[in-house]
Amino acid sequence: MAELVLLAQTAGVEVVGTVTQRIDRPRSSHLIGKGKLEELVALKTELGSDLVIFDNELTPAQQRNLDRALEVKVLDRTALILDIFARRAQTHEGRLQVELAQHEYLLPRLAGLWPHLERLGGGIGTRGPGEKQLESDRRIIERRISHLKGEIEGVRRHRARYRRHRASTGIPVVALVGYTNAGKSTLFNALSRSEVFVEDKLFTTLDTTTRRVALPNNQEVLLSDTVGFIQKLPPTLVASFKATLEELSEADILLHVVDITHANAAEQAQTVDNLLEELGLADKPKIIAMNKIDLLAHEIGLGGEDAVDYYAERMGDNIGRVIPISAAKSWGMKRLLALVAAVLNEGMVNIAVNVPYSAAER
Repeated sequence: MAELVLLAQTAGVEVVGTVTQRIDRPRSSHLIGKGKLEELVALKTELGSDLVIFDNELTPAQQRNLDRALEVKVLDRTALILDIFARRAQTHEGRLQVELAQHEYLLPRLAGLWPHLERLGGGIGTRGPGEKQLESDRRIIERRISHLKGEIEGVRRHRARYRRHRASTGIPVVALVGYTNAGKSTLFNALSRSEVFVEDKLFTTLDTTTRRVALPNNQEVLLSDTVGFIQKLPPTLVASFKATLEELSEADILLHVVDITHANAAEQAQTVDNLLEELGLADKPKIIAMNKIDLLAHEIGLGGEDAVDYYAERMGDNIGRVIPISAAKSWGMKRLLALVAAVLNEGMVNIAVNVPYSAAER
């Protein structure tokens, strides 16, 4: 629920109250029980709310019934996330992917947009102009979905060509992954000296950005910033953003950024791991960057690299490729890049060759 509040605030909603219910199974008619629905109606009237947001995804029937009972606009978690994505998408590709997800979400809910048609059932005398309008809208949306899928497939092919060209250069790719608002874009800016937009809200970054970064051994890598993950990420969004998420499959290293100060840091990290496994990326080489140690440094009276050393010592070497950093303060950046270089060099074989000056151009 705390995360739902953050999502609502990101969408510009003023949250005035929350209601929860623990039930053995969702009710098919209204999701929540009759008594809880009455309580929600009373609270809505008392607070003067004009919007109610549910954390679960609502079926079309549940949404219609709740609209009638509450007499205000009703959204579910999926619709809220889609609204945020629509606001955040900046590139043509991002807008295509969001529009596809919106249309796939809307299609089964068309009848709810035409409540005056619900009286038109089956049988004689019910085939009126209203039903024709509903079917017409459905066909328009289905055609639009087909068109969007075609355009996104073109984007996917273009990305595949770009990745093949990139692979031919031999430059390794490091992709930033993590829970939304964990600090990926801040870290991207710190490592690449870029100015990607950063804001303390969910889903600030939707469109993939890539920059060259030099490692301490003078090797260059391509650093990519990608969309953040979240619990209950709508399946329509995962499918729509497949072209973007394919960037992760081509990465040589996944750099998982974790907000170590968050109360649910372990749960958020597990959510990211679950989605990576769902995408078939669980076996990719991975580095975990425990971010935002600057917010904890006052507890130990240390700052800068001293704080990095302190937390690195506390973590020990028994938990693998994990490193404490502060992206906002640029603490631990050299150590992080050195770890990236070390992971890239694992498994490489040292060879010595003599190249005559006459063959230098080869």
